[in-house]
Amino acid sequence: MNAIHNARVQLLATALNNLGVGAILAGVIVPSINGTVGDAAHIVTWVVLGADLMALAHIMLGRLR
Repeated sequence: MNAIHNARVQLLATALNNLGVGAILAGVIVPSINGTVGDAAHIVTWVVLGADLMALAHIMLGRLR
């Protein structure tokens, strides 16, 4: 059962990490490329959201058995 549990935790961590990267892309990189960069609060919000999701992914990996 540990192998199944570990696989599920790894999948969840991967999904959270991908969401974090996507949030950073959506809030910073894509608007920069399109030339529609928002204000600093907008950029910081997306970066913080992405960083939080990525940190949560790291925390989830701590649950591996």
